Amino acid sequence: MMNHLLLRLFGVVLISCCTGPQLRGAELAPQRPAASASTQEHCLSTRCGTLPRTADTLRILGVGNSFTDDGMMYLPELLQAAGIGQVILGRLYYPGCSLEQHCRFYDEGATNYIYYKSTDNKWVTVNEHATLTEALEDDRWDIVVLQQASHFSGRYETYDPWLEELIGIVLSHNSNPDLCLAWQMTWAYAQDSDHGGFAAYGNDQQRMYQSILHAVQHLQRDYDLQVLIPTGTAIQNIRGTLLTHRDATRDGYHLDLGTGRYTAACTWFEALIAPILGGRIPDDGFLIPHEDAETTPVHEAEAVACRMAAAAAVRVPFAVSPATR
Repeated sequence: MMNHLLLRLFGVVLISCCTGPQLRGAELAPQRPAASASTQEHCLSTRCGTLPRTADTLRILGVGNSFTDDGMMYLPELLQAAGIGQVILGRLYYPGCSLEQHCRFYDEGATNYIYYKSTDNKWVTVNEHATLTEALEDDRWDIVVLQQASHFSGRYETYDPWLEELIGIVLSHNSNPDLCLAWQMTWAYAQDSDHGGFAAYGNDQQRMYQSILHAVQHLQRDYDLQVLIPTGTAIQNIRGTLLTHRDATRDGYHLDLGTGRYTAACTWFEALIAPILGGRIPDDGFLIPHEDAETTPVHEAEAVACRMAAAAAVRVPFAVSPATR
Protein backbone atom coordinates (compact mmCIF):
# COMPACT_ATOMS: atom_id res chain seq x y z
CA MET A 1 0.00 0.00 0.00
CA MET A 2 2.72 2.46 0.95
CA ASN A 3 4.81 1.56 -2.09
CA HIS A 4 1.89 2.24 -4.38
CA LEU A 5 1.26 5.63 -2.78
CA LEU A 6 4.92 6.47 -3.19
CA LEU A 7 4.63 5.80 -6.90
CA ARG A 8 1.71 8.22 -7.08
CA LEU A 9 3.62 10.87 -5.22
CA PHE A 10 6.50 10.67 -7.68
CA GLY A 11 4.15 11.06 -10.61
CA VAL A 12 4.22 7.53 -12.04
CA VAL A 13 1.12 6.71 -14.08
CA LEU A 14 -0.23 3.29 -13.21
CA ILE A 15 -2.41 2.79 -16.25
CA SER A 16 -3.18 -0.84 -15.43
CA CYS A 17 -4.77 0.15 -12.11
CA CYS A 18 -6.83 3.10 -13.21
CA THR A 19 -7.76 3.03 -16.86
CA GLY A 20 -11.04 4.37 -18.10
CA PRO A 21 -12.85 3.73 -21.38
CA GLN A 22 -10.60 3.22 -24.42
CA LEU A 23 -8.49 6.32 -25.05
CA ARG A 24 -8.69 7.89 -28.49
CA GLY A 25 -5.91 6.91 -30.87
CA ALA A 26 -2.56 6.65 -29.18
CA GLU A 27 -3.38 9.06 -26.33
CA LEU A 28 -1.90 8.17 -22.99
CA ALA A 29 -3.11 9.02 -19.50
CA PRO A 30 -1.73 12.39 -18.31
CA GLN A 31 1.48 12.30 -16.34
CA ARG A 32 0.97 13.18 -12.69
CA PRO A 33 3.28 15.88 -11.43
CA ALA A 34 5.45 14.89 -8.52
CA ALA A 35 4.61 16.33 -5.13
CA SER A 36 7.21 18.55 -3.53
CA ALA A 37 9.74 16.97 -1.19
CA SER A 38 8.18 18.77 1.79
CA THR A 39 4.74 17.46 0.85
CA GLN A 40 6.08 13.94 0.49
CA GLU A 41 7.80 14.09 3.86
CA HIS A 42 4.74 15.53 5.59
CA CYS A 43 2.20 13.17 4.10
CA LEU A 44 4.28 10.05 4.49
CA SER A 45 4.96 10.81 8.15
CA THR A 46 1.54 12.09 9.21
CA ARG A 47 -0.65 10.94 6.29
CA CYS A 48 -2.13 14.46 6.34
CA GLY A 49 -4.26 13.43 9.28
CA THR A 50 -4.55 16.57 11.41
CA LEU A 51 -6.54 19.77 11.14
CA PRO A 52 -4.66 23.05 10.72
CA ARG A 53 -3.95 24.63 14.09
CA THR A 54 -4.86 28.12 12.94
CA ALA A 55 -5.82 29.79 9.70
CA ASP A 56 -6.33 33.42 8.71
CA THR A 57 -8.42 32.08 5.85
CA LEU A 58 -9.58 28.47 5.91
CA ARG A 59 -9.90 26.73 2.53
CA ILE A 60 -11.96 23.53 2.26
CA LEU A 61 -12.57 21.48 -0.90
CA GLY A 62 -15.08 18.64 -1.09
CA VAL A 63 -14.43 16.06 -3.83
CA GLY A 64 -17.44 13.85 -4.29
CA ASN A 65 -20.98 13.72 -5.58
CA SER A 66 -24.53 14.65 -4.58
CA PHE A 67 -23.87 13.51 -1.01
CA THR A 68 -21.04 16.07 -0.88
CA ASP A 69 -23.57 18.62 -2.11
CA ASP A 70 -25.98 17.60 0.67
CA GLY A 71 -23.24 17.96 3.28
CA MET A 72 -21.88 21.33 2.14
CA MET A 73 -24.88 23.12 0.66
CA TYR A 74 -25.86 25.15 3.75
CA LEU A 75 -22.35 25.77 5.06
CA PRO A 76 -22.22 29.35 3.70
CA GLU A 77 -25.49 30.20 5.51
CA LEU A 78 -24.21 28.71 8.76
CA LEU A 79 -20.92 30.59 8.43
CA GLN A 80 -22.80 33.84 7.81
CA ALA A 81 -25.02 33.22 10.83
CA ALA A 82 -21.95 32.55 12.99
CA GLY A 83 -20.27 35.76 11.79
CA ILE A 84 -17.43 33.90 10.06
CA GLY A 85 -16.27 35.32 6.75
CA GLN A 86 -12.78 33.93 6.29
CA VAL A 87 -13.70 30.51 4.85
CA ILE A 88 -13.35 29.58 1.16
CA LEU A 89 -15.32 26.50 0.12
CA GLY A 90 -15.07 24.40 -3.03
CA ARG A 91 -17.43 21.65 -4.19
CA LEU A 92 -16.63 19.27 -7.04
CA TYR A 93 -19.72 17.37 -8.15
CA TYR A 94 -20.47 14.45 -10.43
CA PRO A 95 -23.61 12.39 -9.70
CA GLY A 96 -22.97 9.08 -7.96
CA CYS A 97 -19.21 9.41 -8.36
CA SER A 98 -17.24 6.66 -6.64
CA LEU A 99 -13.56 6.58 -5.70
CA GLU A 100 -12.91 4.45 -8.77
CA GLN A 101 -14.75 6.86 -11.06
CA HIS A 102 -12.74 9.84 -9.78
CA CYS A 103 -9.54 7.98 -10.66
CA ARG A 104 -10.81 7.05 -14.11
CA PHE A 105 -11.96 10.61 -14.80
CA TYR A 106 -8.56 11.89 -13.76
CA ASP A 107 -6.67 9.55 -16.05
CA GLU A 108 -8.94 10.50 -18.94
CA GLY A 109 -8.71 14.23 -18.21
CA ALA A 110 -12.53 14.15 -18.23
CA THR A 111 -14.39 17.46 -18.00
CA ASN A 112 -17.40 15.85 -16.36
CA TYR A 113 -17.60 17.73 -13.08
CA ILE A 114 -19.46 20.85 -12.01
CA TYR A 115 -17.21 22.99 -9.83
CA TYR A 116 -18.77 25.39 -7.32
CA LYS A 117 -17.03 27.83 -5.00
CA SER A 118 -17.96 30.10 -2.11
CA THR A 119 -15.60 32.97 -1.27
CA ASP A 120 -18.06 35.28 0.50
CA ASN A 121 -20.57 32.83 1.98
CA LYS A 122 -22.43 32.37 -1.28
CA TRP A 123 -22.14 29.51 -3.77
CA VAL A 124 -21.32 30.38 -7.38
CA THR A 125 -20.76 28.06 -10.33
CA VAL A 126 -17.15 28.28 -11.49
CA ASN A 127 -17.20 25.75 -14.31
CA GLU A 128 -19.86 23.33 -15.53
CA HIS A 129 -17.23 21.28 -17.39
CA ALA A 130 -14.42 21.05 -14.86
CA THR A 131 -11.68 18.49 -14.34
CA LEU A 132 -10.50 17.11 -11.03
CA THR A 133 -7.13 18.78 -11.61
CA GLU A 134 -8.76 22.19 -12.04
CA ALA A 135 -10.43 22.03 -8.64
CA LEU A 136 -7.37 20.67 -6.86
CA GLU A 137 -5.13 23.41 -8.29
CA ASP A 138 -7.62 26.27 -8.04
CA ASP A 139 -6.65 27.21 -4.50
CA ARG A 140 -4.17 26.41 -1.77
CA TRP A 141 -6.55 24.11 0.06
CA ASP A 142 -6.10 23.51 3.78
CA ILE A 143 -8.54 20.59 3.87
CA VAL A 144 -9.63 18.23 1.09
CA VAL A 145 -12.62 16.06 1.97
CA LEU A 146 -13.10 12.70 0.25
CA GLN A 147 -15.90 10.12 0.41
CA GLN A 148 -17.08 6.95 -1.27
CA ALA A 149 -20.24 6.73 -3.37
CA SER A 150 -23.17 6.12 -1.03
CA HIS A 151 -24.07 2.63 -2.26
CA PHE A 152 -20.45 1.50 -1.84
CA SER A 153 -19.81 3.28 1.46
CA GLY A 154 -20.39 0.19 3.58
CA ARG A 155 -18.51 -2.16 1.25
CA TYR A 156 -14.86 -1.70 2.06
CA GLU A 157 -13.71 -3.98 -0.74
CA THR A 158 -14.75 -1.22 -3.18
CA TYR A 159 -12.23 1.21 -1.64
CA ASP A 160 -9.16 -0.71 -2.82
CA PRO A 161 -7.09 0.35 -4.72
CA TRP A 162 -9.05 3.48 -5.55
CA LEU A 163 -8.77 5.41 -2.29
CA GLU A 164 -5.00 5.06 -2.34
CA GLU A 165 -5.03 6.12 -5.99
CA LEU A 166 -7.15 9.18 -5.24
CA ILE A 167 -5.04 10.21 -2.25
CA GLY A 168 -1.99 10.10 -4.51
CA ILE A 169 -3.74 12.27 -7.10
CA VAL A 170 -4.73 14.86 -4.46
CA LEU A 171 -1.23 15.01 -3.02
CA SER A 172 0.41 15.31 -6.43
CA HIS A 173 -1.62 18.47 -7.19
CA ASN A 174 -1.31 19.98 -3.73
CA SER A 175 0.64 23.17 -3.06
CA ASN A 176 0.10 23.18 0.71
CA PRO A 177 2.62 21.14 2.74
CA ASP A 178 0.21 21.24 5.69
CA LEU A 179 -2.75 19.83 3.75
CA CYS A 180 -5.27 17.88 5.81
CA LEU A 181 -7.15 15.01 4.19
CA ALA A 182 -10.58 14.41 5.75
CA TRP A 183 -13.33 11.86 5.18
CA GLN A 184 -17.10 12.30 5.09
CA MET A 185 -18.94 9.33 6.54
CA THR A 186 -22.12 9.12 4.48
CA TRP A 187 -25.51 8.05 5.83
CA ALA A 188 -27.67 4.95 5.54
CA TYR A 189 -30.71 5.14 3.28
CA ALA A 190 -34.27 5.57 4.51
CA GLN A 191 -35.86 2.31 5.54
CA ASP A 192 -38.28 2.50 2.59
CA SER A 193 -35.61 3.49 0.05
CA ASP A 194 -35.88 2.02 -3.44
CA HIS A 195 -32.23 2.76 -4.33
CA GLY A 196 -30.77 -0.21 -6.22
CA GLY A 197 -27.68 -0.26 -4.01
CA PHE A 198 -29.77 -0.81 -0.88
CA ALA A 199 -30.10 -4.51 -1.73
CA ALA A 200 -26.42 -5.04 -0.84
CA TYR A 201 -27.45 -4.32 2.76
CA GLY A 202 -30.60 -6.44 2.73
CA ASN A 203 -32.68 -3.25 2.33
CA ASP A 204 -32.07 -2.65 6.03
CA GLN A 205 -31.09 0.79 7.33
CA GLN A 206 -29.38 -0.43 10.48
CA ARG A 207 -27.36 -3.00 8.58
CA MET A 208 -26.24 -0.33 6.12
CA TYR A 209 -25.34 2.08 8.92
CA GLN A 210 -23.28 -0.54 10.76
CA SER A 211 -21.55 -1.50 7.51
CA ILE A 212 -20.60 2.15 6.92
CA LEU A 213 -19.22 2.42 10.45
CA HIS A 214 -17.07 -0.69 9.97
CA ALA A 215 -15.78 0.54 6.62
CA VAL A 216 -14.78 3.92 8.06
CA GLN A 217 -13.04 2.29 11.02
CA HIS A 218 -11.16 0.04 8.59
CA LEU A 219 -10.24 3.07 6.49
CA GLN A 220 -8.89 4.93 9.49
CA ARG A 221 -6.70 1.97 10.44
CA ASP A 222 -5.36 1.58 6.90
CA TYR A 223 -4.85 5.23 5.97
CA ASP A 224 -4.76 7.10 9.27
CA LEU A 225 -7.39 9.56 8.01
CA GLN A 226 -8.39 10.64 11.49
CA VAL A 227 -10.25 13.83 10.54
CA LEU A 228 -13.79 12.56 10.15
CA ILE A 229 -17.05 14.30 9.31
CA PRO A 230 -19.53 11.80 10.80
CA THR A 231 -22.57 12.91 8.82
CA GLY A 232 -23.94 9.37 8.79
CA THR A 233 -24.09 9.23 12.58
CA ALA A 234 -25.50 12.75 12.83
CA ILE A 235 -28.35 11.74 10.50
CA GLN A 236 -29.02 8.61 12.58
CA ASN A 237 -29.10 10.86 15.66
CA ILE A 238 -31.65 13.25 14.14
CA ARG A 239 -33.76 10.31 12.94
CA GLY A 240 -34.11 9.30 16.56
CA THR A 241 -34.88 12.84 17.68
CA LEU A 242 -37.25 14.48 15.19
CA LEU A 243 -40.14 13.32 13.04
CA THR A 244 -38.88 13.97 9.49
CA HIS A 245 -39.86 13.24 5.91
CA ARG A 246 -38.66 9.76 4.89
CA ASP A 247 -35.96 9.50 7.56
CA ALA A 248 -34.62 12.99 6.78
CA THR A 249 -34.36 12.27 3.04
CA ARG A 250 -36.20 13.71 0.05
CA ASP A 251 -36.20 10.53 -2.04
CA GLY A 252 -35.04 7.73 0.22
CA TYR A 253 -31.33 8.52 0.02
CA HIS A 254 -30.56 12.21 -0.71
CA LEU A 255 -31.07 14.38 2.37
CA ASP A 256 -34.22 16.41 2.69
CA LEU A 257 -33.85 20.13 2.07
CA GLY A 258 -34.66 21.04 5.67
CA THR A 259 -33.50 19.06 8.70
CA GLY A 260 -31.41 16.63 6.65
CA ARG A 261 -29.15 19.12 4.95
CA TYR A 262 -29.18 21.40 8.00
CA THR A 263 -27.90 18.57 10.23
CA ALA A 264 -25.24 17.64 7.67
CA ALA A 265 -23.97 21.22 7.40
CA CYS A 266 -23.84 21.50 11.18
CA THR A 267 -21.72 18.34 11.23
CA TRP A 268 -19.22 19.82 8.75
CA PHE A 269 -19.17 23.02 10.84
CA GLU A 270 -18.55 21.14 14.10
CA ALA A 271 -15.93 18.81 12.63
CA LEU A 272 -13.88 21.23 10.51
CA ILE A 273 -14.62 24.86 11.27
CA ALA A 274 -15.34 25.19 15.00
CA PRO A 275 -12.08 23.47 16.07
CA ILE A 276 -10.04 25.96 14.02
CA LEU A 277 -11.99 29.23 13.92
CA GLY A 278 -14.40 28.78 16.81
CA GLY A 279 -17.79 30.41 16.44
CA ARG A 280 -21.31 29.35 17.29
CA ILE A 281 -24.45 29.24 15.18
CA PRO A 282 -27.21 31.30 16.86
CA ASP A 283 -30.51 29.52 17.48
CA ASP A 284 -32.29 31.82 15.04
CA GLY A 285 -29.31 32.53 12.78
CA PHE A 286 -30.37 30.40 9.83
CA LEU A 287 -33.80 28.78 9.64
CA ILE A 288 -35.80 26.99 6.94
CA PRO A 289 -39.44 27.71 7.81
CA HIS A 290 -41.20 26.35 4.72
CA GLU A 291 -42.40 22.77 4.35
CA ASP A 292 -43.02 20.64 1.27
CA ALA A 293 -42.59 17.06 0.09
CA GLU A 294 -38.79 17.40 0.13
CA THR A 295 -38.38 19.65 3.17
CA THR A 296 -38.85 19.12 6.89
CA PRO A 297 -38.90 22.71 8.20
CA VAL A 298 -36.22 24.01 10.54
CA HIS A 299 -37.56 26.40 13.17
CA GLU A 300 -35.58 27.32 16.27
CA ALA A 301 -36.39 24.11 18.14
CA GLU A 302 -35.44 21.96 15.15
CA ALA A 303 -32.27 24.00 14.60
CA VAL A 304 -31.19 23.30 18.17
CA ALA A 305 -31.94 19.58 17.74
CA CYS A 306 -29.97 19.42 14.48
CA ARG A 307 -26.95 21.13 16.00
CA MET A 308 -27.07 18.84 19.04
CA ALA A 309 -27.29 15.78 16.79
CA ALA A 310 -24.26 17.00 14.85
CA ALA A 311 -22.22 17.87 17.94
CA ALA A 312 -23.01 14.49 19.51
CA ALA A 313 -21.86 12.73 16.33
CA VAL A 314 -18.56 14.60 16.32
CA ARG A 315 -18.02 13.60 19.96
CA VAL A 316 -19.15 9.98 19.46
CA PRO A 317 -18.86 9.21 15.73
CA PHE A 318 -19.35 5.44 15.79
CA ALA A 319 -22.55 5.11 17.81
CA VAL A 320 -25.98 6.71 17.89
CA SER A 321 -26.43 9.12 20.78
CA PRO A 322 -29.69 9.19 22.75
CA ALA A 323 -32.27 11.81 21.81
CA THR A 324 -31.33 15.10 23.49
CA ARG A 325 -34.26 17.39 22.83
